[in-house]
Amino acid sequence: MDEVKDFKITDNVKDLVEQLGSTGFQATNLKKASDIIKKMKKEGATIILTFTSNMASSGLRGLFAELLKRKFVDAVITGVGSIEEDLMKCSKPFILGSFRMDDKELHQKGVNRIGNILVPNDRYEALEDTLMPFFAHLLELQEERKSMLSPSEIIKELGKTITDENSILYWASRNNIPIFCPAILDGAFGLQLYYFKQEHPEIGIDVTADMKAEADLILNAEKTGGIILGGGFAKHHAIGLNIVREGFDYAVYVTTAEEYDGSLSGASASEAVSWSKIKEEANTAVVHADATIAFPLIMSAVLEE
Repeated sequence: MDEVKDFKITDNVKDLVEQLGSTGFQATNLKKASDIIKKMKKEGATIILTFTSNMASSGLRGLFAELLKRKFVDAVITGVGSIEEDLMKCSKPFILGSFRMDDKELHQKGVNRIGNILVPNDRYEALEDTLMPFFAHLLELQEERKSMLSPSEIIKELGKTITDENSILYWASRNNIPIFCPAILDGAFGLQLYYFKQEHPEIGIDVTADMKAEADLILNAEKTGGIILGGGFAKHHAIGLNIVREGFDYAVYVTTAEEYDGSLSGASASEAVSWSKIKEEANTAVVHADATIAFPLIMSAVLEE
């Protein structure tokens, strides 16, 4: 068994993460997560990255875009909030605030708070100005094809309109990496589509169409690896899809949720084994930490190699 070793200050991220491996507690799990992601990549696994929308609200957006630029992952599963907020940031940034601001005052000033991140209403007004002509374009495509588009097809079309190279959608579209969004109506996107549909009731989204694309990706993979940040439906969609091949071969969770309440978000990698969502012999790591801290450290160490 390895010894617990005292941490020594270093200016090298790879060395820092290496030392964390012998530090104990979640530091050791973080190093293990980094090693498993290296392994899944080196062994040619099809890698699925999932993250919750609040992570795209944060500066992790840039890291996700970098992974797509480098073609490090093969597919993304996330919420529609990630799509909207990536798009909004292409024109105006979000603002740092604090967790203890006066929310009544913010409401009166037209500012929305996500933890300590602020999103003024004018960002959503700009989003509406972008989405309405985009929906008209979607309707034209739908009429040309004589069929509705899937969520991933819609997101790819949206990515084609973006010129910001800091964007998640920009690189996903350019590198033909699908972004799957099972709950595409859960956000401002859905609200704006509702408004558009009042005058164009024929517009629709085929939310079932992506199931074949997702299943084909999983079934044609020699091995699959999951990088699961946070929980919710994005996590479940990824691990649930892998039931068709008896589970992920590799899985890394980064989460702040706990399993005591039986929630899917808090469910351990071990629990997923009972469902055939992760294989019995899979390489797994669960890091109980804020992804905005843990994931940049994990991936900086990985990408140095």
